[in-house]
Amino acid sequence: MRRWTVCSRPGAWTTSARASTGATTACSAPARDGSDEQEYILHRSRHWFAILNRYPYNGGHLLLVCNEHVGGLTACAPEAVTDLARLLAAAEQAVREVYQPHGVNAGYNGGAAAGAGIPGHFHVHLLPRWRADTNFMTVVGDARVIPETLDQTYAALRPALARALAGTGL
Repeated sequence: MRRWTVCSRPGAWTTSARASTGATTACSAPARDGSDEQEYILHRSRHWFAILNRYPYNGGHLLLVCNEHVGGLTACAPEAVTDLARLLAAAEQAVREVYQPHGVNAGYNGGAAAGAGIPGHFHVHLLPRWRADTNFMTVVGDARVIPETLDQTYAALRPALARALAGTGL
């Protein structure tokens, strides 16, 4: 299983020196250099890209990241908001197909005070949820047990998302 090493390799999500210059990995990740699988990018569109969360709450946790450097939903162009809704619906369909969860959570943290890890780059979390998926490991042990690697998650979600997006123009 690959791990995301924060601040130690090019392309890692970071708030270090890159953030002080206004650049984040979310800005550079969309570069079309053929590394989508290595970076766990599931899909690219004009305004967004879908990528696996490197530190997932559970299997299937993904992020929809705005291609532009904006801090929140209200800073997005209207067509970007429309594309987000369409991509979010397709991502939910893919997550439901692959994981068959009891429900899903989708949302974002608007600004550092709200918990945004990358406050200058708007992204939406989508993750599958199951009844009683918060167990003693998370509550008492401050640890998560993920029953698959990120490579396995990517291999399952990428084709499911492609099917969900077929014919949408995204």
